[in-house]
Amino acid sequence: MEAPAAPHNPAETESSVPSVEITVTSAEQMRDLGRRLAKLLRAGDLVMLNGELGAGKTTLTRGLGEGLGVRGAVTSPTFVIARVHPSLGDGPPLVHVDAYRLAGGLDEMEDLDLDVSLSDSVIVVEWGEGKVEELTEDRLNVVIHRAVGDTTDEVRQVTVAGLGERWTAVDLTVLSA
Repeated sequence: MEAPAAPHNPAETESSVPSVEITVTSAEQMRDLGRRLAKLLRAGDLVMLNGELGAGKTTLTRGLGEGLGVRGAVTSPTFVIARVHPSLGDGPPLVHVDAYRLAGGLDEMEDLDLDVSLSDSVIVVEWGEGKVEELTEDRLNVVIHRAVGDTTDEVRQVTVAGLGERWTAVDLTVLSA
């Protein structure tokens, strides 16, 4: 099965959209980025992760889980579609969804009840573009670009863009630290 290309929507990267670009050179740096991103997240946030197979979407989500302080090892939910990681403290649970195998849009994802979980959870959807945007106008788009082909290059270019009122006042440049 060939992986769908990571779509790029120029309208979502206009200057009016708060965004930041970060270069990541290792899996540990990707996890660290996830830990930093977790500090910006709260219940009700939707994070859409897009990028080629092997780009680091699940590695970033592991860092998010660590930063949010959730229970359970964060692993790819490709075959189970979604995993819920309850908080070990008073923070929100992490709902980790892999929409790669889901061909339909939100209709096919309704069985996951993401709209019910959204208000009290942080929802991270890998391969979510074109499938979950209808859940909320406020979301964080994370696109991970990596060299494709026969390469061992671990360099990734990560673009984080906030969409909607929720993200207008959030300083995403703190992710570059």
